Amino acid sequence: MKFAISYSTPFNGTDPDRLVAFAEHAESCGFEALYVQDHIALYPGATYGAGELPPTLPYFDPLDCLSFVAAVTHRILLGTGVLLLPYRHPVVLAKRLATVDVLSKGRMRLLTVGLGALPGEAHAMGVDFGTRGRRADEAIDVLRLLWSGGPEGVGYHGEFFDFDNLCSFPKPYGVTELPIHIGGSSRAAARRVGQRGDGYFAGGMLAENERDLQMELARKTAVEAGRDPGALEYTRWGSIDISAEQLQEFTDHGVARVVVNLTTADPGRQHDQMSEFAERFGCTSE
Repeated sequence: MKFAISYSTPFNGTDPDRLVAFAEHAESCGFEALYVQDHIALYPGATYGAGELPPTLPYFDPLDCLSFVAAVTHRILLGTGVLLLPYRHPVVLAKRLATVDVLSKGRMRLLTVGLGALPGEAHAMGVDFGTRGRRADEAIDVLRLLWSGGPEGVGYHGEFFDFDNLCSFPKPYGVTELPIHIGGSSRAAARRVGQRGDGYFAGGMLAENERDLQMELARKTAVEAGRDPGALEYTRWGSIDISAEQLQEFTDHGVARVVVNLTTADPGRQHDQMSEFAERFGCTSE
């Protein structure tokens, strides 16, 4: 089992010194990765999940934030949970992601993308909320095409993106393409995993039988698409105070990575929680 930690600016605030101390301590504890969240813009009355999102919640741009984290760490991987893909142009995004990966020497490796759930956010970005799934599918294809393309250039002609003879450099650090995980909690998201994803970061308040069904759907869809179902990584949210029994249940359901959330906003206690977790579950800083 791999363990990652989530840093939430709505929860922790935007003090850069606090972010640095958090990231450095997470790395010293042996956490595999640090994940950050994403919203481009909020608005009064925006609702998601259990309730309304206060419009003053401060969300850093995730890639700028992860670049900052990369500059003060050495080993910890960089993750998004999740990057709202339909609201970003993939030609620009391919360059930004490759840049972070090169500057971090290959640590931008836990990119997770999602569709977004706020219609007002989509409208503000000029995106038809109802087409964001198809737009995300094309964006994934464009990212991989640009990363793998050579100096002769590549072309793409889709519903949302269209170009000829395009070159995107630099390339990701030492690889042809960056892994792209899919975030979500629906059967449509599971099918997207099988068709295009390198893993599933499952969210939502779902029963375990529905989660199992979705992972099985992802693997079945991968087979139908001619892809290797065994290569799909399964990531789940968890609490920093997760029990060994709960963790074993995750393992029994095929979970390969747990991204833990902290239960306190106090910086000192957060560091204590990370240290205690690392000691309980044998994290090592390598």
